[in-house]
Amino acid sequence: MQRTNASKRRCATPRYGVAVFSLAAAGLTSVPTLAAQDNANKNNGPTVTLTDGQVRGTSSNGVNKFLGIPYAAPPVGKLRWQPPQAVKKWKGVLDGTKFANTCPQVTELGAFAGPTSTNEDCLYLNVFTTGSAKKKGVIVWIHGGGNVDGESNDYDATKLAQGGPDGHETVVVTLNYRMGLFGYLSHPALNGEGHLWGNYGIMDIQQVLRWVQRNIAAFGGDPNRVALGGQSAGAQDTGANVLSPMSAGLFSRAIYESGPLATLTPASTALSHGQDFATAAGCPTGSGKQAAQCLRNLSPERILQLQGTPNANGPYITGPFVDGTVIPITPEKAWTTGQFNKMPAMGGRVKDEGNFSIGITEYFSGQPPVPMTADQYTAAIQKTYGGNAGPGGSPPAYPSGTADKVLAQYPLSAYGNDPMKAYDRVTTDPGSCQADHVLRLWAPQIPSYLYDFTYQDAPYYFPKMPGFKPAAAHTIDIQFLFNNWHGGQLGVNLDQTTGQPRELNQQETKLSDQLVAAWTNFAWSGNPNGNGNSPWPKFGAGNNAKHLIEDLTLSTGTRADYRAAYKCDFWDTILVYPQ
Repeated sequence: MQRTNASKRRCATPRYGVAVFSLAAAGLTSVPTLAAQDNANKNNGPTVTLTDGQVRGTSSNGVNKFLGIPYAAPPVGKLRWQPPQAVKKWKGVLDGTKFANTCPQVTELGAFAGPTSTNEDCLYLNVFTTGSAKKKGVIVWIHGGGNVDGESNDYDATKLAQGGPDGHETVVVTLNYRMGLFGYLSHPALNGEGHLWGNYGIMDIQQVLRWVQRNIAAFGGDPNRVALGGQSAGAQDTGANVLSPMSAGLFSRAIYESGPLATLTPASTALSHGQDFATAAGCPTGSGKQAAQCLRNLSPERILQLQGTPNANGPYITGPFVDGTVIPITPEKAWTTGQFNKMPAMGGRVKDEGNFSIGITEYFSGQPPVPMTADQYTAAIQKTYGGNAGPGGSPPAYPSGTADKVLAQYPLSAYGNDPMKAYDRVTTDPGSCQADHVLRLWAPQIPSYLYDFTYQDAPYYFPKMPGFKPAAAHTIDIQFLFNNWHGGQLGVNLDQTTGQPRELNQQETKLSDQLVAAWTNFAWSGNPNGNGNSPWPKFGAGNNAKHLIEDLTLSTGTRADYRAAYKCDFWDTILVYPQ
């Protein structure tokens, strides 16, 4: 799940968004514990043999679940800020009946993200598969969270594994990966050690993809039919892997939910952030071994303290960036020159992405919650487009007068003088136009499928608050793919009108079945269409290019209608795509 740019504290940038004993201090190895093996021996669940050892899982509703499988050595001690290392083989049978650790993150949002964690031993994955012997497509799913929080442990992939009434049975892999300062840090002392550096979270995902190639056949999966996908930050990370030569040949379809990737932070900004972080932590900024040792000696708690607060990132967060090797070039240059791993792509956004950030702002406004005011609306636009920041927090900056142009295009008077309705549009529309821009570049090169999720009445995990209506808010579509996904371990989905808990109703379940069919069809063939499904057209050239409108009744729309709805003629004059 993603924290948005809705609110800021002091110099912090907003988050897309109990102490644990440190394994770094203990120097523990990656060999699974005997206790885990003993527990597995007492379990009579399904067992698979992998390249590293045997795992026993559980079975329910016709789906076998293998949870908490290590895919890399714990990145602790000397392995912090190193590429993921191989797991040591284990003896006996590993207990795969429980989820493993969540990666370090600062969050007390409860219903909105995973629990706060300082445990760096977190590189684990989960596999969901039916027991049938037929070969299946594969979906490797990356959770969202702005690359600073979230966890795979909240995602029940039972329905995707079953394929629904009209789709394909599919093997689904979910994963935890390094995030925040643990996952993305550029510093001369680390960069000069002779290993791949900086984009450690992306390298974790690549380690999972290599694991899938070695092991997925044991679960009934076809290593030649692997779709990599994710939501929000997971979509961004999917795009980063499509850009990366390190991922070539490891997957053959890409899914972008609340994507696709349009811009990334440049290396210079990442390096500046990393050096500023080192200074704040009391470590040298130079390239010597002393600086690297100082950074690796920092406690997880101290790193998280500098990372940010439950709803706002500190000034040192970078996320995936163009390092020149793992991610060699910018998305814009890759999409325009064809220098990327070419494969079918499917992606889109929800109609009211920005309502998530509105909800976060109100949620943290105090008790009782206070809706966004007109002054806050104006201030937010000035902050975002005031000329002091561009994509990734770095030049090129928006030119002087941009904020005034945006405010003129989105005056409160056009939205019933409701700042929340206006802010929903001014934060949703540019991202939707970025998607149009990227799909236009992809269409001549790869099979591309665009969707627009417009259904506005699904249950949502935000509490009822004055003036707040989620509509088709960011993350609301996840529950249509992952059984009753509700934002986090403590969350519950609530009816938008009554505020009472509820799951998908009969009509919504039908839409869920259709989307599950499209996602699993795409994993199998690279085409979301299947027998009995409403045709999903390829995104072609020109304003007559078609896309799928996801609502209780599926339909198609034209690019011209899409661009008009999201004011793309205007945003084409504002948005910046660095080469």
